[in-house]
Amino acid sequence: MPSTNNTTVPQAGRAPFGHRLASAMAAHGPLCVGIDPHPGLLAAWGLNDDVEGLRAFSLRVVEAMAGQVAALKPQVALFERHGSRGLAVLEETLAACAEAKLLSIADAKRGDIGSTMAAYADAWLGEGSPLASDAVTLSPYLGYESLRPALDLAAATGRGVFVLGLTSNPEGKAVQHVGGDESVAKRIITAVGAENAAENLSGVPFGSTGLVIGATVGSALDELGIDLAASAAPILAPGLGAQGATGAEMKVSFGAFWPQVLGTSSRDILRAGPDAKSLLEAALRTRDSLV
Repeated sequence: MPSTNNTTVPQAGRAPFGHRLASAMAAHGPLCVGIDPHPGLLAAWGLNDDVEGLRAFSLRVVEAMAGQVAALKPQVALFERHGSRGLAVLEETLAACAEAKLLSIADAKRGDIGSTMAAYADAWLGEGSPLASDAVTLSPYLGYESLRPALDLAAATGRGVFVLGLTSNPEGKAVQHVGGDESVAKRIITAVGAENAAENLSGVPFGSTGLVIGATVGSALDELGIDLAASAAPILAPGLGAQGATGAEMKVSFGAFWPQVLGTSSRDILRAGPDAKSLLEAALRTRDSLV
């Protein structure tokens, strides 16, 4: 069952994630910049594909975006590939985001059952964890309720989650579109709506339980009869820029749901580096395409 924690201020003393995200989007626009230290991007920046290159790349993005965008989204896999030292850089990057007052969304796509899911929740959402972020991406494909430890801990600590709902990769249709009018994707999105209904949303446009909806899903929302407004969820929409979506196309795809959308761009902005000024200019151009 959805959490019944609907207090305005969670136990940890911070405002709920949905409130904080809405404020950040109002102040800085609906853009989330990905921190994706791909080997090719490291090389383009003149950096080695090692831990020192990873650190220089990641902290430069934080430096460039401080006070300018709504959120940053480190791609966890690209830190994990460097082993324990890479995860230490991720911890440093998340701390730098917090110091710069930038919301952080750890793109970890975690999902499991029982005590294992509880351990993932502690790692990414728990007070005192060096990996704790403002929000984390989750995969619900072991059953939505398998995410309960993370959903409840996020509510208790004022953090958020983004649940994979409808992705734009071709392989996703084989699972997410199954069921037609009662598709797997629609049922997940309905469950997210029930989660947000248990939260006090007075004065804010969405709750703290978000959805990942691909920026290039096109007409799939209409075809599957999905009502994102009913979910009261912030929508993390990857695919802007290098993956082919434009701000104008996204506005058409999301239509009336547009106020819920946080567009995400990574490579299209990051290839403007390593100069911090050039990175910021690329981010602001992208942001302007979304407003």
